[in-house]
Amino acid sequence: MKIDKQIRDDVVVLSLSGDLTGGPDAGLFHDTIKQVIAEGHDKVLVDMGKVYIVNSTGLGILIAALTSMKNVGGSLKLLNVSKRVESLLMVTKLSLIFDSFNNMEKALASFST
Repeated sequence: MKIDKQIRDDVVVLSLSGDLTGGPDAGLFHDTIKQVIAEGHDKVLVDMGKVYIVNSTGLGILIAALTSMKNVGGSLKLLNVSKRVESLLMVTKLSLIFDSFNNMEKALASFST
């Protein structure tokens, strides 16, 4: 998995590409979230438009990142979740926990409300 980081307004956008299935990806994503927090950011948008496979470990990675952000008073939201991943979030009821958007501008605006 590859992670590209950019800042839009005051939101850190992490664009993922590849599979979110654990292994070294878990450490990479966790370290990226720790770095974001250490830099003083508290709003993260995870763009999953180029993530095609997510397994239970991948869901755990996302939950851990959300928990880390909430622990510092921040938030983490998802962008461009594929139909397949969206179905997985629905079945596991994680769609009730994660805010998910299909439009970058709407996602960014949601951090202001």
